[in-house]
Amino acid sequence: MNLQTKIPLQPQRFNQIDYSSKVLLLGSCFSENIGEKFQYFKFQSLQNPFGILFQPLAIEKLITNAINQKEYSEDDIFFLNEHWHCFDAHSRLSNPSKEELLAQLNENISQTYDFLKEASHIIITLGTSWVYRHIETDQIVANCHKVPQKKFLKELLSVDTISESLEAIVSLVTSINPDIHFIFTVSPVRHIKDGYVENTLSKSHLITAIHNLINRNSEIENRQLAYFPSYEIVMDELRDYRFYNEDMLHPNQLAIDYIWEKFTSVWVHQNSEAIMGEVDAIQKGLAHRPFNAKSDAHLKFTQQLEKRVLKLQKALPGLSF
Repeated sequence: MNLQTKIPLQPQRFNQIDYSSKVLLLGSCFSENIGEKFQYFKFQSLQNPFGILFQPLAIEKLITNAINQKEYSEDDIFFLNEHWHCFDAHSRLSNPSKEELLAQLNENISQTYDFLKEASHIIITLGTSWVYRHIETDQIVANCHKVPQKKFLKELLSVDTISESLEAIVSLVTSINPDIHFIFTVSPVRHIKDGYVENTLSKSHLITAIHNLINRNSEIENRQLAYFPSYEIVMDELRDYRFYNEDMLHPNQLAIDYIWEKFTSVWVHQNSEAIMGEVDAIQKGLAHRPFNAKSDAHLKFTQQLEKRVLKLQKALPGLSF
């Protein structure tokens, strides 16, 4: 009996990811889930330097500011609830110290610019088409930071607006890195605070805009633009609440592991499988907590683990545990 409908997937024929690749991940919290997998397996990666960004205009603004090497100043931040915030960044960057927030913003902008120039792949996960426009400044924000809702107008981005934003992202990034490869995906996390029907409408705008972008490009350029169906995998293959957290909205760890397995089958080169297996074994060894840390058995175990780490670092200089 076949108890699942399967999304057909084929390994990417060109430009797969391996341990020489540099991967930038931007977007919704689902980017964080996959980004943590890249970090765990010790790929060269950078994820969400400005924190979670849910909508395409916020991602476009980050990339624009990074390429223009914007320097953040006091005019770009505000004080609320005993913290300094920036409308361009997620609240995890917010800080009680104005100076520390500005230093972090400018350091992360510089880091993003440097990584963009060298990245081999950029994975962009879009979460929603709904955005909030700050009435006072007439600017669409990345995060509201619990500013009273009456100070914002809620808007739904049209398919054309999202398509134009994605076109701008591709154009901006390729202006400094013409060989980079784009992987677009849509977050399976449902934003039911917007409403059930409204969430479906939002996701449909994102999916349509991404496919419009890919379909408008030539066959050669398509090698640089790809779509990975993480949204469809969760909605169709994992159509069961046992794959969700208690909030019934966010995929749980089992679902994340499943999607990571699907992603690697498409995008990670098979020559990396053995290294990933060794990294996984070392990570589990490092996480092991002995009953007696001074026992001969544990000392021998740690010595063997150190040898495995050194051997792997010799093969891949720069690898750090």
